[in-house]
Amino acid sequence: MPDTAIAPFPWGDVWGQPDAVETLRTAASDPSALSHAWLITGPPGSGRSTLAYAFAAALIAEGPEDEATMRQVLARTHPDVTALRTDKVIITIAEARALVERSYFSPSSGRYRVIVVEDADRMVERTSNVLLKALEEPPEQTVWILCAPSEADLLPTIRSRVRSLRLREPDVDDVARLIALRTGVDAAVAEQAARHAQRHIGMAQRLATDEPARRRRDETLRAVLGVRGVGDAVEVAGRIIQAATDDAKALTAERDAAERANLLRMVGVGDGQAVPPALRSQLSALEDEQKKRATRSLRDGIDRVLTDLQSLFRDVVMLQFGRGDQLINRELQPELAALAQAWPDTRTLVVLDHLADTRQSLERNVAPLLALESLLVTVASGRTP
Repeated sequence: MPDTAIAPFPWGDVWGQPDAVETLRTAASDPSALSHAWLITGPPGSGRSTLAYAFAAALIAEGPEDEATMRQVLARTHPDVTALRTDKVIITIAEARALVERSYFSPSSGRYRVIVVEDADRMVERTSNVLLKALEEPPEQTVWILCAPSEADLLPTIRSRVRSLRLREPDVDDVARLIALRTGVDAAVAEQAARHAQRHIGMAQRLATDEPARRRRDETLRAVLGVRGVGDAVEVAGRIIQAATDDAKALTAERDAAERANLLRMVGVGDGQAVPPALRSQLSALEDEQKKRATRSLRDGIDRVLTDLQSLFRDVVMLQFGRGDQLINRELQPELAALAQAWPDTRTLVVLDHLADTRQSLERNVAPLLALESLLVTVASGRTP
């Protein structure tokens, strides 16, 4: 069980990572323990970004008593912290170059200038190469903090220039206790959400507090269990894509509208007024960025579905090998047990392999609907199309 003692500010929001907190607290207070570049890795929901900004706050502040500066860093408003968190599919070369340029500025008021890259795994090779020189020869008062799921998500040339810090993965019971404490939901709901989210804290919190999300997840898994032929595969794939699309729109629509309204207000265009031709290029650029963000949001939604399906067929394999005590989807145990009896374990493994292949196909920009149809045909037939 993670250490439940509350760490001093600004580390209090970093949950379940006492060893990592101790390492970074020491580095922030002792220059001899400080590396110029860090890579914080851990599974989704483990708190990589929360830890990165707490570290940035401790680095920039003059000391533990300088809470005003630390709160400014945590609010992402301090001039000496530069952060990049992309809502798009990849981090662009232009964004990387802007970070590198910023990294050579001297701190304006803090002890260090800190560059945080939350989604370092979204850099393609050409973009990663832009960072290499800055990581090799950074100014004395600049510290880079990269975040990624694993070291393998970055190029070896990047990994060789950073100090890696691996976060632990919390237990289901630990996540459930945290979610119950944060949200006030019933302990049983918190446990189910933590289990279904596979210990992803952010997703567990959403499932615990969003009954429609819990219902959609259950309906999706039951629909996939009911696939019996190509017709079912096509129909269920279409329903999954539509649900993911609707979810993505709901998450981005309000933000998109606010960004558009802010842009028009900044250039003096009132409500209902036509956009002057000279300003249409700015509006078009904004809409292009919003489309890229919507694409990322849709892919993230589909990836969550694939994660849920992976848990489903993982449970089937566990039952086939006599390990029914560690099921993720306990609520579906009768259906899963029937499937485990009806299928050979080799067929279940074929489905799990195709799930991994589907993820790779989506990263290569294969049409999501076609990728899911192919996957569900494999579910129905036991053979990869």
